[in-house]
Amino acid sequence: MKRQAALIAALAALSACSSVGGGDYGFSDYSLVRALPVSVGDGSMVVTPPRPWNRHRPIIFEDIRQVEDWTQNGALLDGMSFVTGLQNGKSLIRQRKSANQQVPLFRSNMTPPEIAAMVESLYRVRGGAVDFRTLSLKPRPFLGTNGFELDYEHLDDDELWRRGRVVGTVIDGRLYMILLDAAKSHYFDAALPDFDAVVGSARLRA
Repeated sequence: MKRQAALIAALAALSACSSVGGGDYGFSDYSLVRALPVSVGDGSMVVTPPRPWNRHRPIIFEDIRQVEDWTQNGALLDGMSFVTGLQNGKSLIRQRKSANQQVPLFRSNMTPPEIAAMVESLYRVRGGAVDFRTLSLKPRPFLGTNGFELDYEHLDDDELWRRGRVVGTVIDGRLYMILLDAAKSHYFDAALPDFDAVVGSARLRA
């Protein structure tokens, strides 16, 4: 299947990860993110990973300036994504107005359930999910505000179940989220402590 072929390509690329940190991808689709404070997305949010990760070229979000993607074991096995200051009326992905299926635009007055529905639409429309299940949606402090935590799982067209968690908030009408999405078997649980540490470390730049 297409996603299985993509998985092989992703793992091959991962083996050639750059040893140079920062925003330059060089000749690889990956660059090293060290266990130090680092600006993500459009630079408005700073996080500190507890161990090195690999920044990779976007797969689902398609190079939106406010979005950045990391992985440990290849983008189709595990991934952490950052949405930093998405403005009212903007989309998480680039999409044509003429497309039959659309991911809803972000609105600054969205409630957590509406943001959760937007995330589900993202995975169904662009991520290839054939089944998506919301597991929980509850309050969680984030960036000094009363944010939210969304847990979900989805079955994709490669017949692999994946599990995800989103922690997010809206500040001054802009959306900030950190997302973890990984294969349900092993990879999600393995990455979860790193995700929680990154969420706990997140702050906005002054």
